[in-house]
Amino acid sequence: MKTNAFMNKPLQIMLSILTLMLAANIAYAEDDVTWDKTFKRSDKVTHKKVSYPNRYGIILSADMYMPKDMDESQHYPALVIGTPYGGVKEQGAGIYAQTMAERGYVTIAFDESFNGESGGQPRHVSSPEIFVEDFSAGVDFLGTRPFVDRDKIGAIGICGSGGFALKAAQVDHRIKAVATASMYDMSRVIRNGWEDSMSAEERNKMLDELGKQRWEDFENGSPMLPEGFPDEPTTSIPEGLDPISSEFWEYYAMERGHHPRSHGPFTATSNMAFMNFPLMNYVDTISPRPILFIMGEKAHSRYFTEDAYELAAEPKELYVVPGARHIDLYDRTDMIPFDKLNSFFAKALQ
Repeated sequence: MKTNAFMNKPLQIMLSILTLMLAANIAYAEDDVTWDKTFKRSDKVTHKKVSYPNRYGIILSADMYMPKDMDESQHYPALVIGTPYGGVKEQGAGIYAQTMAERGYVTIAFDESFNGESGGQPRHVSSPEIFVEDFSAGVDFLGTRPFVDRDKIGAIGICGSGGFALKAAQVDHRIKAVATASMYDMSRVIRNGWEDSMSAEERNKMLDELGKQRWEDFENGSPMLPEGFPDEPTTSIPEGLDPISSEFWEYYAMERGHHPRSHGPFTATSNMAFMNFPLMNYVDTISPRPILFIMGEKAHSRYFTEDAYELAAEPKELYVVPGARHIDLYDRTDMIPFDKLNSFFAKALQ
């Protein structure tokens, strides 16, 4: 970097520091003034916006939460927290991150590559391998903070990110414990259909159509992106939606959880990768690191959690939240078992 011979010394030092930060692709923002989350800010934590690269060179955006009274000369346990599938860090993941920071953890809630405020082109791509990598990138970041004990890092995955967190832990031994909430196995549901109802003929037809879509995307110069949730929150659920779609509409499209960066659907051809990338094939190898599976009693998605629990090896635990639906474990702080999460990670990361 060239500097003017007449540049004063303090400015030279400041620019040198900036150059080093850019070279490391790590950035911090001071505790922000504008609060753009779907939940209330806690006065018990410090919040900072951070960014860092994954191993593909994509810059991820995350919200970091720390206990307000934290002594940065000490070492704290940490948690990397993924969003519900199609969500952003300003929604459910942020609720988990802020609440666990209140309980003494350094946490980050991150936007997956190609989504939210994270980098990556084209936008709204969904990639199982890269979304799994994004969890490990969060561990990279947390484990290099001077106030984090890198031997005490856990992961929480909500909805689709539950499957990604488990997949990351299968090979990333730095993740010492995993908790999932309302888990979706996206590879399974995309390849096999809802409740494994898709026939081989239907799957082949879908793959034929996706192959044609790739040609169209190539000719158009951009991938086809299905219509997503409205830009502004609605006041009612459209007539004719099936029960599962109605539930997601209630959260993503209404005042409850609406956020302008949470589009919902991903590019159509993203589905091809999921059909070729199983998430649960080595889940038993996470052992002896513990797994906590959390699901709602009335969750439409509970079969994903029940089956993953059966595949996992000990130590493992299945925790059922009475009366809770799938989306209730996104944001219902009166239902999300934070005491259970705290006791689980306190023991697992001791």
